[in-house]
Amino acid sequence: MKVVITGGAGFIGSNLARYWRGHHPDDAVVVLDALTYAGHRESIRDLESDGSFRFARADLRDASQVRATIQGTDLVIHLAAETHNDRAIADPMPFVRTNVEGTAVLLEAVRQLEIPRFHHVSTDEVFGSLELDSPDRFDESSPYRPRGPYSASKAAGDHLVRAWHETYGLPVTLSNCSNNFGPYQHPEKLIPLAITRLLTGGKIPVYGDGRNVRDWIHVDDHCRAIDAVCARGKLGSTYLVSAGWELPNLEVVQRILRQFGKGSESIEFVRDRPGHDRRYALDSRRLREELDWRPVHTFDDGLAATIDWYRANEGWWRTMISTAGAAR
Repeated sequence: MKVVITGGAGFIGSNLARYWRGHHPDDAVVVLDALTYAGHRESIRDLESDGSFRFARADLRDASQVRATIQGTDLVIHLAAETHNDRAIADPMPFVRTNVEGTAVLLEAVRQLEIPRFHHVSTDEVFGSLELDSPDRFDESSPYRPRGPYSASKAAGDHLVRAWHETYGLPVTLSNCSNNFGPYQHPEKLIPLAITRLLTGGKIPVYGDGRNVRDWIHVDDHCRAIDAVCARGKLGSTYLVSAGWELPNLEVVQRILRQFGKGSESIEFVRDRPGHDRRYALDSRRLREELDWRPVHTFDDGLAATIDWYRANEGWWRTMISTAGAAR
């Protein structure tokens, strides 16, 4: 089988490409990536000597490049996206161009070339915000209420995927995942930002009061969920992916500090960003019950392994840290 992973030089995409080659050695894997600031050839360098792996630099908005790359593919897994909220607030148009226009171009190429399967990876942020003291979690029937340019652009992409399924019969599945962490994540995100700030002798910036809650999952568990949905998911269906590790941002930072033997003196509270969602939480029962998926990483074990990876791979992240902002 031939599998194309869009955004495969990014954080989740590079981990998925590595996962796929390890778990499906008979499959050919093609990574399609434009190599914007979030995509790094070094993140997939170890795969490039593999004869069943190929990298294709292409812009999702270029229909001819996309068609040439996915021609003859059995499965397209769509991860390519602009994802960082701070960047979206500062300049929303790249998010619209990539996450909306790029998704539409890709869907049309998949339709015209009659690709047998398309899986679209999205985010929990499309559902909006929950109250901190609420027991509620989002599920597959929750309405979309995006509150920022990034989440709105991802919501639009999700709607396009469903529209192509309903209108043209495109064989699609979708998944919305909670916050990922693990190796190869850009240091503008909370966990690698905190780790790299400590490794370089700095303080960790935390937005507002630090009580914003996120639902965490290790990227390897997310890759296993994508695999399960692509293999056994019902066409036209959406699956929510969550390991259930709900933690306030401040608690995440404090757990990292403990692993470094540091205290609250290494925290710097900064002005909150506009429209900062208070809490995300996903109900992943459908994924667990229908597809027999379970996370295998605990938060603390995954966090320790992630810290070890950033310690050992300073050459990968050192050039990026000047672009990192405050913690999500």
